[in-house]
Amino acid sequence: MDPATVRLIMVAEAPAAEMGDGLYAPGMPFHLETTLDAFRAAGVETASQQDLAARGIYLTTAVKCAKLGYGVGRPTVEACSRLLEAEIALFPQARVIMLMGDVAIGALNAIARRRTGKRLIPAGPTYKVRRGEYRFEGRRVFPSYLQTGRSYLIERSKREMIAADLKAALVVAGI
Repeated sequence: MDPATVRLIMVAEAPAAEMGDGLYAPGMPFHLETTLDAFRAAGVETASQQDLAARGIYLTTAVKCAKLGYGVGRPTVEACSRLLEAEIALFPQARVIMLMGDVAIGALNAIARRRTGKRLIPAGPTYKVRRGEYRFEGRRVFPSYLQTGRSYLIERSKREMIAADLKAALVVAGI
């Protein structure tokens, strides 16, 4: 993927617990399957990670090690945010960063605190903070719900909010 073509960076929380289910695993891994479903719900006809990449969409995770159990500790998010910070810097043309879930929001807040001394996304439930308009170093930031894993399949209302957030992000990104 040519870094100059990336317009939207989608940051999920963590890789799948099973390597074969991760976003970039061969075949149709589960995390990619739910991510593609979210894009289709937002009106993007896509069948693969390569389709997304061709549109300028880059998929990554905030934490680079699998999330085992519920939640990821703040020290882990803080440490991994440094890797995410370097990864985001690889895509200077990106116009949008989507933060999919609390861990992704926490990671970008850690980056923002290092650079500005304050968090970017305020504390609060996702359904409230996703209504705000946030900018980080010239990029529009969309906090949303997690689009990967089994939790994506549980609540239809969250899937609808993810689709709405994706639609808005795609417009801003010019995709």
